Amino acid sequence: MSKIQEVKAMVEVGKAKLVPGLVQEALNEGNAAGDILQAMIDSMEVVGDKFSKGEAYVPEMLMAAKAMSKGVDVLKPLLAVESTSSLGTCVIGTVQGDLHDIGKNLVAMMLESAGFSVVDLGVDVAADKFVEAIKENQNVTLVACSGLLTTTMPAMKETVQTLKGSGLTGFKVIVGGAPVTQEMADSIGADGFAPDAGMAVVKAKELVKA
Repeated sequence: MSKIQEVKAMVEVGKAKLVPGLVQEALNEGNAAGDILQAMIDSMEVVGDKFSKGEAYVPEMLMAAKAMSKGVDVLKPLLAVESTSSLGTCVIGTVQGDLHDIGKNLVAMMLESAGFSVVDLGVDVAADKFVEAIKENQNVTLVACSGLLTTTMPAMKETVQTLKGSGLTGFKVIVGGAPVTQEMADSIGADGFAPDAGMAVVKAKELVKA
């Protein structure tokens, strides 16, 4: 098994203590930082798929995400050199009235790994806070709104409409969370929707490159 395959396997099972050393060994073997990162993203997609099918649960997702985060820390100095095509800044937050952050944290971590600069506003974020963050940060290309409670869907709608009506341009809005569907995303005027963290990265890249 190559070192990259070992990294992939250890991220998948959430071995956060082993991953940094394996990432360094993979680099020492001459593997490119981008290739090692892609292997870890692939692992997270596998875990995400299992989660979607009910074969893995939140603790496994968190352990895998933590392991990936430790690996990314080793790669960061090298990725900064390699990533000439940065995807811009993503402002992310859980909408007002919702205190869930596991999904949001996972998406934030994976977006950062994929080449976005991430500004995480945390949980219970009012619509105007998202707008302020766009004004305060340079090159915002994506705004990601998360919500896990059915009761906060009106807040998500208000957030998207506030963003769209702000007069600011140059960014796309992506939404996600357990009760969110493609139909709902369309109805509130969001540019994109993702059912899980793995798809959020794919969709985010599509949106900002479109």
